[in-house]
Amino acid sequence: MSPSDDHGVDLVVKIGGARGISFEGLAEDIAAMLREGRRIVVVHGGSSEATDLGSRLGMTPEFITSPSGNVSRRSDRRTIEVLMMACAGKINKTLVEALQARGVNALGITGLDGRLLAGSRKKAVRSVHDGKVVVIRDDFGGKVEEVNAGLLRLLLDAGYVPAIGPLALGREGEALNVDADRVAAAVASAAQAKTLIILSNVPGLLKDPRDPSTLIRRIPRGSIGEYGQYAAGRMKKKVLAAREALSGGVERVVISDARSREPLKGALAGEGTVIE
Repeated sequence: MSPSDDHGVDLVVKIGGARGISFEGLAEDIAAMLREGRRIVVVHGGSSEATDLGSRLGMTPEFITSPSGNVSRRSDRRTIEVLMMACAGKINKTLVEALQARGVNALGITGLDGRLLAGSRKKAVRSVHDGKVVVIRDDFGGKVEEVNAGLLRLLLDAGYVPAIGPLALGREGEALNVDADRVAAAVASAAQAKTLIILSNVPGLLKDPRDPSTLIRRIPRGSIGEYGQYAAGRMKKKVLAAREALSGGVERVVISDARSREPLKGALAGEGTVIE
């Protein structure tokens, strides 16, 4: 892969916030690739840290299961404030710290900053509870509809590596909880990225989630819908994000393991599930 021109990036990398995931290997890989002239944007999650922080504050997390089976965090205003502390605070700055320690001039922001990510709040959310569909109206979840690509270019051209936390700005100026995998897809599309790498605490898409040997290594982009049956839990959002990125012009998506020693290099070498 040759370095991108000034209008796009080589890679958008999304790293999850699940327990057991370290930023060290990713930071080493990014530092090496920047020396080759690559342009890279990083998006991170923060679900586990938000859950742990909420528990310390006496808040039990609630999750919403949509009628289609997608699971997301219920995001009332108190939860949004916890997410701000986790995603704009500890997770974001720990990632920036790991990158800066390796000479990477990372700049940590969320989608709130500079209107980087804008979208609409889902004012009525349908959730399955005890077999019944209920409507939730106090949720601050949303979907990214606009990416400030000009701000991204400004940061990249100035030599920064943006590290983006998954909060977006709603139409009424309110903070929204947005899915980090889908944020990465939206950012990759807007930045004209060649490749989107989604790093998680699993090897990739598995036919049997309990058996790493059932890893699906290649999916033709036109057949991605046929593999949705194997996506359970959080993997549903990753497969959806992959589809959105490819539809937005991204050439390749790789879902791979963040826990390996060289996670980014491994993903680019084809370790994990490659969709192109």
